[in-house]
Amino acid sequence: MKDVDRGSLAVSAALASVAGFVDAIGFLDTGGLFVSFMSGNSTQAAVEVIGPGALIALASAGIIAAFVAGVALGGVANTALARPRPWIVAGAALVVGSVALLALAGSATLWRAGLLAAAMGALNTLFLADGRARVAITYSTGTLVSLGLALAALVTGGARTAWRRPLLLWGALVTGAVLGAVAHRAGSPLALALACVALGMCAITLARQPT
Repeated sequence: MKDVDRGSLAVSAALASVAGFVDAIGFLDTGGLFVSFMSGNSTQAAVEVIGPGALIALASAGIIAAFVAGVALGGVANTALARPRPWIVAGAALVVGSVALLALAGSATLWRAGLLAAAMGALNTLFLADGRARVAITYSTGTLVSLGLALAALVTGGARTAWRRPLLLWGALVTGAVLGAVAHRAGSPLALALACVALGMCAITLARQPT
């Protein structure tokens, strides 16, 4: 994360906020499943796999598979395109906008959740190095680990400001989730349309950044 410049960090924070926003909508629409937090879905699938919750476990597994597929598509885009970042974010915007239309038409909730998970998964491929994501945009566990290590460095005489970046990303995601929960009261189609617009603006910003 320390290798990401300020402009890219600002876009990452904006995208983290959108991810939290979309995750809150997916969580409320599905009654407790996530579209960006796959650790939660993994635990949900594990505890529901036996008994009356088997269908919930299957739904969780399907969303996880969609998320991984989105990551894979983002990875392919990073290999095939000269400037993949704006295209990946624009693609995510298109998917989220399509899901907004599907929600307006009343299509099945789990299909919509799978599409959102794929879009969120792709966003995690924007900043890759040595086959790893340098910035965890749509989930907070790795970010909180970075925050804890930065705080340890602070109290042991190491870097004095390293804690700011992970705290910014975590705060952006949580703030986005709060806003998503509020927007959901107006209905999923409108809330997802707002997320689509925000992703479109991020894609434009990335396209305008120097190579």
